[in-house]
Amino acid sequence: MPAAKARRVAERKAARNRPVRTLARNRVAAARAAIVEDPASDEAEQAVKAAQSALAEAANKGVLHPNNAARRVSRLTRQLNRARASQDS
Repeated sequence: MPAAKARRVAERKAARNRPVRTLARNRVAAARAAIVEDPASDEAEQAVKAAQSALAEAANKGVLHPNNAARRVSRLTRQLNRARASQDS
């Protein structure tokens, strides 16, 4: 019996976490696409900010580990900065 209850609980938690995780993934993907398209544009900066917000929300809700979210934000910011630097050169 405990295994069945644990499965039901896990399914409920997964269903509750899925939209938060999906939003974060979609915003990160959109930010990466905007960086590749034109890193100097306002759209790229706004997309990165939206991704940072979604990752922070996922970390606050416990969907992502806080260090995981911080690492993703760091990588995304670094990608934007490097793309801008290479475009200027």
